[in-house]
Amino acid sequence: MLPAVIAALTAIHFAALSGLCLYGLHRLWLIRCLYLDKGVEASMPPSFAPPEEFPAVTVQLPLYNERFVAKRLLDAAARLDWPRDKLEIQVLDDSDDDTCSIVAERVAWWRRQGVDITVVRRTNREGYKAGALAHGLLTAKGEFVVVFDADFIPPPAFLHDTIPWFRDNGVGMVQTRWEFCNADHSWFTGIQALLLGPHFSIEHRVRYRQGLFFNFNGTAGVWRRRAIEMAGGWQADTVTEDLDLSYRAQLAGWRFVYRDDCRVPSELPVTMSALRGQQQRWAKGSIQTARKILPRLLKDRLPISVKIEAMAHLMANFYWILGMIAMLTLYPAVTWRIGIGLHQLLRIDLPLFLLSSGAIMTYFLLYSIRSGAGKMGQLFLLPALTIGLAPSISLSVLTGLFRQGGEFERTPKFGVKGRERIPGMAFTYHQKNLSYILMNCVLFLYSLLPVIFAWQRETWYAVPMFLLFPFAFALVTAKDIGEALLSRRAN
Repeated sequence: MLPAVIAALTAIHFAALSGLCLYGLHRLWLIRCLYLDKGVEASMPPSFAPPEEFPAVTVQLPLYNERFVAKRLLDAAARLDWPRDKLEIQVLDDSDDDTCSIVAERVAWWRRQGVDITVVRRTNREGYKAGALAHGLLTAKGEFVVVFDADFIPPPAFLHDTIPWFRDNGVGMVQTRWEFCNADHSWFTGIQALLLGPHFSIEHRVRYRQGLFFNFNGTAGVWRRRAIEMAGGWQADTVTEDLDLSYRAQLAGWRFVYRDDCRVPSELPVTMSALRGQQQRWAKGSIQTARKILPRLLKDRLPISVKIEAMAHLMANFYWILGMIAMLTLYPAVTWRIGIGLHQLLRIDLPLFLLSSGAIMTYFLLYSIRSGAGKMGQLFLLPALTIGLAPSISLSVLTGLFRQGGEFERTPKFGVKGRERIPGMAFTYHQKNLSYILMNCVLFLYSLLPVIFAWQRETWYAVPMFLLFPFAFALVTAKDIGEALLSRRAN
């Protein structure tokens, strides 16, 4: 490789690391706010007393081919504690498999118990989830609209814990915290719980207390119907319709409330294919939302703190691309600096490492200690899992950067709680992993080059750090291959 090319790739490597440092600094800022700037957190408003005070509520349950969890969801929604004459449940079922018959049976049963529950079906899936929610809203009776995805299990007291916050006429949405009913199912779900938990108990909490914008997470939240309508309704030009509507509503002047004390159990993906699809959709959709919302937001007369945090929030998924660039340019950067001494490497590389990887790991470590969630083994495997997923998610970020909308690929759920085994039929779902297996195999071989280079030159301190990359691609590839074999047997 020509020296000029190697030098250019080295410069790109350090530019990517600098970008990751900004992400790490943002994580440290969130931790600082959580521990030092307590902010203002309102106390629970009084609940409703006489029945005539209870507002009408519509619960929307968007479904698409959810044979494993449909019954559980409908039963939990029907058991919500609210006056029967003020509660409507819409099952927005776009399914084309045996979920339809499961839904029909449970809806009929609950209707016989006096629950106002109906099935709303469309002739097509236009707009995917956003289209289903908008279609259901046309006939909804409620002043407030609750959304639960298929894998959620709302507790009976959910409405009593959320609706009173709307006594403040300026509140447009109340978001609750996700809990995970299968976090201890495997090392794989344990890492996901560690990965997702801080989004709620740190990010949402800090943004809410600091008066910054934050988002509805697509489920386990309540909307004031008028806020949805005034913000322009559900739109399908991004694949994260929840994030898009959240920002449009807050730009329209509505305030959001986050309740960390109200927790709703949900199910984490138990297959690599399902997790990859979920993360790809979230990454792609957030970039699409950034393209759509940021120009309007930056022109708006908002506090500079709100604008800066909104940019950090909406553009956070760029760190997947920065991570991939840093990994792909690691070998040229190492070979180009072959003559640099150890003290010079430490002076340059150590601060960058501490501000990027070190800061991010500190963020998850403090969350783990504070919440009691996650084990040390899961904390050490977290970087490997994210590195192994980075190539596929980076491609989705690039797609979101240049394309609007796209197919809303549902995340398969299997009704797994605790350490229950995955149902045998689970692997009949199509596992899109062959192309990712091939890609990660190539990256595994490429990532061995820095390890070999350091080993040959007896730079022992660098070998463990460099080994993280081939280990990450091997870990994800091994799980993908295992699931592909199970899927082949099931079919």
